[in-house]
This record gives sequence, structure tokens and C-alpha cells, in this order.
Amino acid sequence: MFVLALIIGHLLGSIPIAVLVARRHRVDLHRTGDGNPGAWNALEQLGGRRAWPAFAGDGLKAAAATGIGWALGGYEVAAAGGAGAMLGHAFPVQDPRRGGMAVMCFVGTVCALSPLTGAIAWTICAGVGVTKGFRWGARVGLVAYPLVQLAVDPVERVIVTGALMCLMGLLFLAARRRRRSGRARSATAAPRSS
Repeated sequence: MFVLALIIGHLLGSIPIAVLVARRHRVDLHRTGDGNPGAWNALEQLGGRRAWPAFAGDGLKAAAATGIGWALGGYEVAAAGGAGAMLGHAFPVQDPRRGGMAVMCFVGTVCALSPLTGAIAWTICAGVGVTKGFRWGARVGLVAYPLVQLAVDPVERVIVTGALMCLMGLLFLAARRRRRSGRARSATAAPRSS
């Protein structure tokens, strides 16, 4: 069941929600901003009013994968489904070289794993967001999540959250490295003459 949850999660994670949302507004996320095909780049390019479906969609695809994991076999299998969605977002089936950082997939996964912690973290995000802006609210909410979880969940579940945070960090580094090497290749490529 663990492997099945990973595969289903990967397939769901491969759905390029933010790219589709941006395309609806005639924006190619791969060619604008930082080139990241995720919700944060959509926010930069589209603004909050038009980008919110990208945030919701990227989170919901991972929450769905996590929910399927719950149905298949409990907490660990649910975490595998969410991890699969994060990997699918970072290395999509269509083109593994054009994935994102999976931040919102992480958020969707952990909120599905611990809804009470998720609700508290979102409340913190909203509170900070009102005074400091959404970006700061999101950062504080993300960092607060495992700390809040220590108060409401068994420590074993906090360890799973820590492992998922480490996975998110590795995916973030992989996405940055891919973009940096892509920019270096395009900068050194000489134009062909006819």
C-alpha cells in the first residue's frame, strides 16, 4: 500500500495546477519570474486575486493524495501519498526537468495529516499576514506548524512532519539547481548562424 500511495501521489502531484491557472491568464510560468511552475511564481506574475486557485490547487492535490493514503492504510501510508505528491510536483511525469519546489504540496500534505495543527497554523498565517503581509504570514505559519504539532500530536507524527520538511528542502534545492544550470546553458549557448 505504501508504494501504491507513492505512485498515486506522484501522479496527482504531476498535475501542473499553477501552470494551468497562469495559462488561463496568458502567462507561461516557465518563462517568467523565476521559472518555477508553482503557486509562488504564479503569485508573483498574476497577483493574489488571480493566483489563489494555484495555491489552493497545489495544496489540494497533495491533500487528496494524502487522503487516498489514509484510505489505503493509515498515517504512514497517508504520509507516503503526500510525499509522492511533493515528488510529482517537483519531478512531474510529463517532464521531470520542469518541476517546482512543492511548498504548497507540503502544506496540503501536513494539513491533511493533522487538520487541527493545520487550522492553527493557518490562523497564525492569517494573523501575521494581516499586519506583515501574506509572504511573512505564510513563512511564519510554515515554521510554526511543527511547533504547534508538538502540542497536539504524538511526537512520532512530528518526526514525520520533520522528514517531509527535509524532503521539501531537498526539492527546493533541486529546483533551484535545475534553474541555475538551465540559465547557465542558455547563456553560454551561441546562436546558430544559417
